[in-house]
Amino acid sequence: MISDQGTLQETLIQTNRISFHVNPFTLIPRNNPIKMAQTDIKEASKSRAFRFPVPDEDKFDVSPLPDFDDDVRVQQYLQDRRVIGYDPLVQPALLRHEITSSASSHRTIASARYSAASILAGNDDRVLVIVGPCSIHSPDQALEYAHMLKAKIPTWSNLLIVMRAYLYKPRTTVGWKGLINDPDINVGSELLDTISPQYIADLISWGAIGARTTESQLHRELASGVSFPIGFKNGTDGSVTVAIDAMHSASNPHAFMGVTEQGLASIVKTRGNQDVHVILRGGTKGPNFSSEHIKDAAKAISKKQQFASIMVDCSHGNSQKNHNNQPRVLQDVCDQLAAGERNITGVMIESNINDGRQDVPSVGPAALKHGVSITDACVDFDTTVDMLNKLNEAVSKRRAVISEMKSAVAFESAGH
Repeated sequence: MISDQGTLQETLIQTNRISFHVNPFTLIPRNNPIKMAQTDIKEASKSRAFRFPVPDEDKFDVSPLPDFDDDVRVQQYLQDRRVIGYDPLVQPALLRHEITSSASSHRTIASARYSAASILAGNDDRVLVIVGPCSIHSPDQALEYAHMLKAKIPTWSNLLIVMRAYLYKPRTTVGWKGLINDPDINVGSELLDTISPQYIADLISWGAIGARTTESQLHRELASGVSFPIGFKNGTDGSVTVAIDAMHSASNPHAFMGVTEQGLASIVKTRGNQDVHVILRGGTKGPNFSSEHIKDAAKAISKKQQFASIMVDCSHGNSQKNHNNQPRVLQDVCDQLAAGERNITGVMIESNINDGRQDVPSVGPAALKHGVSITDACVDFDTTVDMLNKLNEAVSKRRAVISEMKSAVAFESAGH
């Protein structure tokens, strides 16, 4: 037997004299007082006692250990073994200097952020509308859509229109990830990490954390520091609790790893973001936009926030992934607004120039249909206009209903 004072080297040499308790998941030396974590990998790999025999037919391919006498190969094995290479990024500050935004743009963005925050806080009775393509794969077509949308905005005085401009997308499975990963264009993106926002955050009026990332602590920390309102989608299973928890977390100060405008890795310290809200997008258990769902969500949110601000996503789980159902979802929302529902402060619509979706052709993007999404299916622009016309009218009806309710309360308070 080996004494407690025996050296690690002696232990390894005398391994054949140590009895082992064989377990399919672990191999623990019954009489060895030295922790397995301290075992020298070079010597341990040579010892049959540290291996559990597996039949050849059950074995999977594993990268072989390098020759430990070759320091270069050992270093390659330990670091960047699966990395092809690194492409350096320009500093965010330098990018802003080289591609400047105008003073007019600054005023537009600042005004939109303030208006969005006011709507979400319940101080402005308009409805915030996030409308546009599921994702942007063609800058030219995105600009075409933007011009079409801008021309109609003056007719919707009860709505604050913000174009949906998601430049890359989280995917549940393999799929097109977005413009930011397209090799031909170097641009910013939606808030999916703590680095890219430094490049585009100055141009964003409103942001979202998606259903797949709402539960991520990293994204909650990121949301706590951005200078614009942020919406958290409920989980993919339809759970609103994770979105409420995320909203509460993001409203508090945090410290996390990120980069400065000069591109230096740093600890980012934030004050917390008060302009946060929940987005109901449905889930695997079904839609969650009904009046009952809205009331339940508002009640839960009110426990964490003074005003329960809710945005309804007309797509995804609420449309049961059928873009033709988006108008039906919006009609239900309009009916609730017309009845005086105050907690619905926003809607989200996936819209494009033309309806439907398409896969990227094997021959390349040149064969793509014009104005058709390559991610989630969208309603076409004409349908979008009809939807927003109805929404604009519904907000007017809500305003009238609430005004009547206030007048009635004032009348009773006066003793009549």
